[in-house]
Amino acid sequence: MSRMIDLNADLGEMPGDEGRALDAAILDAVSSCNIACGGHAGDEVSMKATLLLANAHGTRAGAHPSYPDREGFGRRRLNIDDDQLAQSLSDQVAELLKHAGDVGVNVTHLKPHGALYNDAAKDSAVADLVARVTKAAGIRVLVGPPNSELQRSAEASGLIFVAEGFADRAYEPDGSLVPRSEPGAVIEDEAKQSAQALSIAAGHVKTRDGIEIALPVQTLCLHGDTKGARETAIKIREALEAAGFQIGQGR
Repeated sequence: MSRMIDLNADLGEMPGDEGRALDAAILDAVSSCNIACGGHAGDEVSMKATLLLANAHGTRAGAHPSYPDREGFGRRRLNIDDDQLAQSLSDQVAELLKHAGDVGVNVTHLKPHGALYNDAAKDSAVADLVARVTKAAGIRVLVGPPNSELQRSAEASGLIFVAEGFADRAYEPDGSLVPRSEPGAVIEDEAKQSAQALSIAAGHVKTRDGIEIALPVQTLCLHGDTKGARETAIKIREALEAAGFQIGQGR
């Protein structure tokens, strides 16, 4: 009996025709996607185009909100109060939902981006806020790191939580991601990415210290904003399928 693993990508983050072409290419490899909705990237044109691309590929579309920080691409924590953050996230998700309604696409899940993702993993107040925004938007599924504050908040709110791993990011012994500012945080070697994808899909990962830890996930993120991303994603998918994994959503 084959095991199932979802493959997801963060899309709608690159501008113009080149960005849409990159999105279309990566959609050949994944089974779900998370669409930037204005906080760190994305606009009406990119949202509608990416929603339509996802629908054409039979790929589940989700919201990918962030701290309102286009200049920093959502990779830094902003000093804004909870009400401002909640309003910004609600507005971002509402805009994507509006465009999804316009083009007849269902938004199935939400995955926070960048610094918001990392903060929600460890900060209970941020996690609770993200869960509230998700539930208020009528979205039933929240994606994030396993064994995190975000998982606790999602489950406490009655949401379905989907735990996520990364094929191209190094891990700390506590299961968190090595910060991008540190050397070796991003795994660029294709063979190492495929090996890590297989390991995580099987429920464990080696940390940057060489320690193997449990990492129970249902989805793997394949980043799609770099040159050659489609080819890398296809190779990872092929490696997973060769190992007996079925690509798709189990929810």
